[in-house]
Amino acid sequence: MASIKIVSTKIMLPLLAVVAFGLAFGGRAAAQETASTAPKQIEADVNTAQVREPISKYEYGMFIENLGSLVYRSLWSEMLDDRKFYYPITSKAPEGPSGPQGAAFRRLQTRRWQPVGPDESVVMDKDHPFVGEQSPRIELDASTPRGIRQSGLSFVKGKRYVGHIVLKGTPGAKVQLAFLWGTGANERHTIPVSATSAAYRTIPFSFTAGGETNDGTIEITGTGKGNFHIGTVTLMPADNVQGFRPEVIAQLRQLHSGFWRLPGGNFISDFSWYDSVGNRDKRPPIMDYAWNAVQSNDVGMDEFMTLCKLIGVEPYITVNAGFGDAHSAAEEVEYMNGPVSTRLGAERARNGHPEPYHVKFWDIGNEPYGTWQLGRTDLKYYVLKHNEFAKAMRKADPTITLLASGAMPDEMTIEGMTKAMHLENLQAQFGSDADWTGGLLAHCWGNFDGLTEHWYSRAGFRFDLNHTNDPAPRRGVEPGYVPANETLLEWVRHPSNRVHLKAEEWNEYQRRFPAMLDKKIFLSIDEYSYSGAQPNLKSALAYAMVFNEMLRHTDFLRMSAYTMGVSTLDLSPTNATLNTTGLLFKLYGDHMGNGLLPVEVTGNSPQPAPKYPPGGDQPKTNAGSATYPLDMVAALTPDRKHLALAVINATESAQPLTLNVTGVRITGKPTLWQMTANDLNAANKVGEQPQVEIKEVPVSDASKTLSVAPISVNIYEFPVEAGQ
Repeated sequence: MASIKIVSTKIMLPLLAVVAFGLAFGGRAAAQETASTAPKQIEADVNTAQVREPISKYEYGMFIENLGSLVYRSLWSEMLDDRKFYYPITSKAPEGPSGPQGAAFRRLQTRRWQPVGPDESVVMDKDHPFVGEQSPRIELDASTPRGIRQSGLSFVKGKRYVGHIVLKGTPGAKVQLAFLWGTGANERHTIPVSATSAAYRTIPFSFTAGGETNDGTIEITGTGKGNFHIGTVTLMPADNVQGFRPEVIAQLRQLHSGFWRLPGGNFISDFSWYDSVGNRDKRPPIMDYAWNAVQSNDVGMDEFMTLCKLIGVEPYITVNAGFGDAHSAAEEVEYMNGPVSTRLGAERARNGHPEPYHVKFWDIGNEPYGTWQLGRTDLKYYVLKHNEFAKAMRKADPTITLLASGAMPDEMTIEGMTKAMHLENLQAQFGSDADWTGGLLAHCWGNFDGLTEHWYSRAGFRFDLNHTNDPAPRRGVEPGYVPANETLLEWVRHPSNRVHLKAEEWNEYQRRFPAMLDKKIFLSIDEYSYSGAQPNLKSALAYAMVFNEMLRHTDFLRMSAYTMGVSTLDLSPTNATLNTTGLLFKLYGDHMGNGLLPVEVTGNSPQPAPKYPPGGDQPKTNAGSATYPLDMVAALTPDRKHLALAVINATESAQPLTLNVTGVRITGKPTLWQMTANDLNAANKVGEQPQVEIKEVPVSDASKTLSVAPISVNIYEFPVEAGQ
């Protein structure tokens, strides 16, 4: 994922307390897109004899990266920030960039420890740190407590919490831990601990919170003579699941995501996997220079594999092809997949994981084409790097599926790569130096099984090549974007047009490189999002059209990963629920998922022609089925006993739909699962009654004519049998 304005301007982040979207594009559109040729009665012709490649379980995958405190606030149960003391401990407010960059920088920052007592009583020991480059040494006073504290913790009354602290100290040190959920004398729990040891000792502790707060505090203080050192400290709810938040795990398991792409992202280009395994307390904290944020390094490769197992998905690993090298990538493959007879397989076993993970999918590099990417090289050098990586990684495990990090002309144009390369033509051309995917196909053939693409549509904006020299219209939006005056249907269709554009470009690559068909080279859109669109019913309609467009191209589009996996949730520090995006993934995963056989859908109402010329984010033809203003796809179940129809109505009127089905005969009334509400802004929030749900709706016995509810996502399932 490309970086924010600190490095670049391309960003799509989940709606969390630490990082929030802007530019909500809510409300009902006053004007609806209309087409003079649209018939009064929409007819859809479903030909079940025309079957495409089955829907892969990887069509609804997820992407996650260690962006700021994202992983640690949303997935991981650790409650303390900077638990390994990367930052100096001082009462002074942290400094950071000012202006818009400063605001983004501060949102990514972790909470800091503060001194208890004078600043000079806390000395950062750089000579003999427990982990990383420094550890705090507390110089004691005989009667006045001195130490450190951190606030902003969320405690739930009656909930048990567990942790441990690593300490050493002089014989005269008396140390205690205190956990505060209020200001009163009885609104705390105090635990005395012994620090009188010349060597660091790990001391476990636990307590039950006596009150409820989102601004709780931990204090580590001491009195007496001498000093004590804090190596590290950890605090988690006792009900954590192998370190992960149980309420988050429970929600994510419902999504049937197939795979998660991890651990990066821009983060990966300066990430050393070697430092991310082994004893978590001894892993050094790291500065993530892509996002200008400190990572505790607690969620490493083994923890990510645990996460995938807990939520029932396969891992898809991106290796560091920025500052990393082929040797480290090959050793990562050996650590993850090698038997215990190999050097790194044995190390994995010593770390508590004797069985190989058998990771199938591996991605070489993240957005290596982008100027925002750490360690970027020009294409003519990067293809050499890719080939070196591929050969080394396949030597470590010949069974892996390798993906090459591509960028088609639309991505190169929108991200300003043609401008950065000082090319005369700002619209990237096939076969030119700005055709990153074409370069991989031309120079890396045989060293990949699939190609990746990323796209981020900007809610409320469209790309105009004539405005690439204009200032960016707002933070997080690239130069070249201009405000879009869109109807509701246009706004909803907008992101699926990027998928349709990728399909148009893929067809051109297949024409230029026909061996792609013989080798079954596939496409993975392993980052995508409608940036700036709030998670509500309106954006769910848009993502449903994205799903439909992807399912029209299962012959080559075999994988996709939504940015971010946790953007499917509405989160608080102690609870989680599926937002409308997550609910949509559940709907499609349950009823238009793995193994279904897409069939041909035509109709009597084509989508209207594009309003703007092709180029940038605009395809030659609009996305969608020939059932305008509805959008639909159809698929048979593997046993061919049911026909599923996914139908989206992004208008505020019920739409009659006549079905003409050939190849099978409908034998009964359908089951209908539906997402809708009275308001496009309807959303699901933690602690509130959900405004949008998946409801099973009764349908009349009519098998040919349906009335599709306004502003709704619908999946019908008809019982069928062979014949007309």
